[in-house]
Amino acid sequence: MASATKSAWKNPSYLQSSFGIFMFFCSWGIWWSFFQRWLISGVGLTNAEVGTIYSINSLATLVIMFVYGVIQDQLGIKRKLVIVVSVIAACVGPFVQFVYAPMILAGGTTRWIGALIGSIVLSAGFMSGCSLFEAVTERYSRKFGFEYGQSRAWGSFGYAIVALCAGFLFNINPLINFWVGSAFGLGMLLVYAFWVPAEQKEELKKETDPNAAPTNPSLKEMVAVLKMPTLWVLIVFMLLTNTFYTVFDQQMFPNYYASLFPTTEIGNATYGTLNSFQVFLESAMMGIVPIIMKKIGVRNSLLLGATVMFLRIGLCGVFHDPVTVSIVKLFHSIEVPLFCLPAFRYFTLHFDTKLSATLYMVGFQIASQVGQVIFSTPLGSLHDHLGDRPTFFTISGIVLAALIYGIFVIKKDDQEVGGDPFYTDKQLKAMEASKA
Repeated sequence: MASATKSAWKNPSYLQSSFGIFMFFCSWGIWWSFFQRWLISGVGLTNAEVGTIYSINSLATLVIMFVYGVIQDQLGIKRKLVIVVSVIAACVGPFVQFVYAPMILAGGTTRWIGALIGSIVLSAGFMSGCSLFEAVTERYSRKFGFEYGQSRAWGSFGYAIVALCAGFLFNINPLINFWVGSAFGLGMLLVYAFWVPAEQKEELKKETDPNAAPTNPSLKEMVAVLKMPTLWVLIVFMLLTNTFYTVFDQQMFPNYYASLFPTTEIGNATYGTLNSFQVFLESAMMGIVPIIMKKIGVRNSLLLGATVMFLRIGLCGVFHDPVTVSIVKLFHSIEVPLFCLPAFRYFTLHFDTKLSATLYMVGFQIASQVGQVIFSTPLGSLHDHLGDRPTFFTISGIVLAALIYGIFVIKKDDQEVGGDPFYTDKQLKAMEASKA
């Protein structure tokens, strides 16, 4: 493993991984941040129909995501799957304009066939692809000596940049957003296909040595992941918390926020600017959350993330003016890193690190997708019938119940350590003092 003390800017694997994940989030964020707005204002779907679209997308995502996790754990640091996903991302513009949009607009049976095809393509390139790129970046960080949070922050930074432009492009023509996504997808493909630092080439050469000890898990070990009771405990927690990143933030909030302004165009442009600012803050928090984890630990960081989510969604039901709601929306910049980074560290702390990609896909991302399948349509229907405030309070109540559950079931950092141990700054000082 590369030296952990090597300066990030002198670490070629850090630079390559950071630029690659930056391009991915640019490719995804330029259209994903307004996907719900497009389905409602561009296609004319109801909230319940949008919920069904999201449920179909989530079903495809949870299947593809598990397959991605299994394949990538077998590949180790090889990029074959990442390159395939990059090709799909590069094709999102023509796919949406010439296949997906016409089928959705056609209505009837054609609409739902299009939704099914779209769920496979969009999930393979983006929703499942997100977890894949995060898992690969995290694996590279452990292998080549850089901080995962610092590299992942570049993904949030990329999302912030494109979110700043997304609302203005959407007002011109929503399909432009998808074509810009293709351009970034092409850039991502070039990064992963041709930028291979010397230390990665050396490591790949070692892995091809027939006499080398196996570093990748067996299929039996991967299947055994699903038999771990401790994993299912965390799955339930994620199902009732991180699920609402998409159900609330993508399916409900954009349209609600735009409705707070005199015109839809002003709402779209303001939402794009706010979303960009929020993700800029999120990018900064990706570097700060590892410091928070060092102070309070992995378990407490996860519970803090759920607390922030409970407050953010609930307060959106309390306040109904653009300024206050905008401030509450910025809580999101704290919440996302508090779920993403501690979740990864939880898996590498309590489970075999060889299975990190599969565990992250199953325990964090797939759990969230299952939750979206369960909640998207009924909550969309509830939103149609009861409006914003009752729906937001319902979601906030579910998150609160999950938080209480998590307090009792999520393992402490020193319990059942099956991977890399984690110590807070206080514990490290105590350990040093005992040696003195």
